[in-house]
Amino acid sequence: MFMERLEMPHTATTITPVKHKTADRFTKIISSIKESPFFEESEKNIYLYKQDCLNILSQIPENSIDMIFADPPYFLSNGGITCHAGRMVSVNKGNWDKSQGVEENHEFNKKWLAACQRVLTEHGTIWVSGTSHIIFSVGFAMQQLGFKILNDISWFKINPPPNLSCRYFTHSTETIIWAAKSKNSHHHFNYSLMKEMGGGKQMKSLWEIYPPKNGEKTYGKHPTQKPLALLNRIILASTGRSDIVLDPFSGSGTTGVSAFSQGRKYIGIELEKQYLDVSIKRLKDTFREHEKKNC
Repeated sequence: MFMERLEMPHTATTITPVKHKTADRFTKIISSIKESPFFEESEKNIYLYKQDCLNILSQIPENSIDMIFADPPYFLSNGGITCHAGRMVSVNKGNWDKSQGVEENHEFNKKWLAACQRVLTEHGTIWVSGTSHIIFSVGFAMQQLGFKILNDISWFKINPPPNLSCRYFTHSTETIIWAAKSKNSHHHFNYSLMKEMGGGKQMKSLWEIYPPKNGEKTYGKHPTQKPLALLNRIILASTGRSDIVLDPFSGSGTTGVSAFSQGRKYIGIELEKQYLDVSIKRLKDTFREHEKKNC
């Protein structure tokens, strides 16, 4: 069962009360976080924190975040190789992506998912992206914690890199689990908008979207960077204007760029300064483009 909430016309009579209510909640969230933001644009409702996500999530009031997108570590940095631009390269991304063993990896997933579940509103949802290395643990942890799994989206990457070993099928999809906070949630789903974007037919759970375009990597890239088109669809599907979006592993900032572009409020959490620096440059570019359009 779902509760459909369509995008409303931009009139003072329809969105001003909602904005005011959400603004009060957003202000309360930010004031509850003791650590100073690494970057903030308070007038644009954008905040980035250079912290462990468990630390920040523990300070956010419960039932306060409308939607979470998470792209957690895949635990692939254990000496493997992959193909990039036709060349063999290492998949070692950093200490944050090193596996600690199946059991510990799963406990890590349960901890951050439980922290996210606590801060979601009663009817809020979470999207988690991952490859086969981690997504089954995420799905099982969600079941253990009492989330309501809504969909498993298959993101078809269209032109994936070849498999160098020639001993497997070419990895061309990534799974994104969409789940509501609990079995009692009446989640937000912009059904009509998704149907319109699907050409007048119900949108399927197979999404054909190209990997990030070159323009999305102008200031550098994250090894698991997601395309802006993917986050745009996710945010438009499951939030309303002025809703609060959070990303606990914000990487190079795609979720933040999309959230601002779609008129949502945003909190991003990331441990690595190099990716936060990329995020800030991308966000500032987005701010400038927005201002030009509204001149």
